[in-house]
Amino acid sequence: MIIVHHLNNSRSQRILWLLEELGLSYEVKPYQRDAKTMLAPAELRAVHPLGKSPVISDGDVTLAESGAIVEYLASRHGNGILIPKANTPEYLRYIYWMHFAEGSMMPPLLLKLIFDRIESGPMPFFVKPIARGIAQRVKGMMVTPNLDRLLTFVESELATREWFAGPAFSAADIQMSFPLEAAASRGGLDEKRAKSWAWLKTIHARPAYLRALEKGGKYELLK
Repeated sequence: MIIVHHLNNSRSQRILWLLEELGLSYEVKPYQRDAKTMLAPAELRAVHPLGKSPVISDGDVTLAESGAIVEYLASRHGNGILIPKANTPEYLRYIYWMHFAEGSMMPPLLLKLIFDRIESGPMPFFVKPIARGIAQRVKGMMVTPNLDRLLTFVESELATREWFAGPAFSAADIQMSFPLEAAASRGGLDEKRAKSWAWLKTIHARPAYLRALEKGGKYELLK
């Protein structure tokens, strides 16, 4: 039995979605973030030393990192249905987007989350102008322009094909769901980027996505 160590409002939601798309049996072991720090509970360290989610257990295998988990489940249990055929342009795009999601898209989204919190969070009055000035400058010079370039690139790619790897839905779309949902929550993605916005609406309507929400519970990304 596959066990998903599922942290609320986290990347592990897309693992549940993948399992639903594959039609696999699994068990959800839920964990809740600390209400003040929003960090994962210490109990997750008993599953994996880094104490983060997602983590899955599959027999003797314990695996962390959402990209690795998606690739493992799709290749071992998917019978090829969510992976394009090897040595095709679609497969190359599939590999690219699998790595783009966390390697290129998520870092600036995380930086924006951090600097937004610095800018708006409570702090001693004599520190506020300096801290907020630094946060605004970093966002203006680096974070926001980088995010804009990334979102424009994603929009241009989705303008040429329905799904990230090509004409067929794949595990790369599942991997890309979290960064685009995060971008819609806090990174500037809205209806103006019509192709990306439509892609989000399409995945949110998939029956497997909706079943995963039922299994995983309330899903709201951090802002």
